[in-house]
Amino acid sequence: MATPHRYFMLHKPYNMVSQFISPDDVNLLGDIDFDFPEGTHAIGRLDSNSEGLLLLTTNKKITRLLFQSETPHKRTYIIQVIHHTSEESLQKLRDGIPILIKGNVMWTTTPCQVTQIERPTYLHPVDHELPDFVKSSWLQITLTEGKFHQVRKMVYAIRHKCRRLIRVSIEDMNLGDLAPGAVKEFSEEDFFALLKLPLDN
Repeated sequence: MATPHRYFMLHKPYNMVSQFISPDDVNLLGDIDFDFPEGTHAIGRLDSNSEGLLLLTTNKKITRLLFQSETPHKRTYIIQVIHHTSEESLQKLRDGIPILIKGNVMWTTTPCQVTQIERPTYLHPVDHELPDFVKSSWLQITLTEGKFHQVRKMVYAIRHKCRRLIRVSIEDMNLGDLAPGAVKEFSEEDFFALLKLPLDN
């Protein structure tokens, strides 16, 4: 009888890559204080400088169902950018904005939801966060696509530098108050339901 698959949500800390093995001297998922089963891999990676919700599983089909299917799935990010953002700039993000993608191609992003917010009280402080005296803005962005470094490139296109980026949800799977480096395990039924994935695929 096959071993049942297992499903996890990790709050990936800043300065950690989304992999267990690397030829480089970097912080790895294996450094997390959790006994992941053999065959666990990350889904929908976050780069080293990004934080927040990272899914891990032993089920190889999840990547295809979540990020390679014709059905779009919402991802929400909280970002801090240097300087204040104008409503005009935010509207450009909402409408879709040209960014440079792989192959040196200019590509226009799909319309998305963008809101300027106060700094969320549940965010854990980090060493690289801007001090209070530096002018900055906090934005919440929800989109259904994920080109390489897309969110960072989007805010750069409106002439802002992304200082901090935290993925806080994928569909109904929410990071909540899970601490950096902490892991939460889900049943297969709950995992699929929260991500709005079909169980019979």
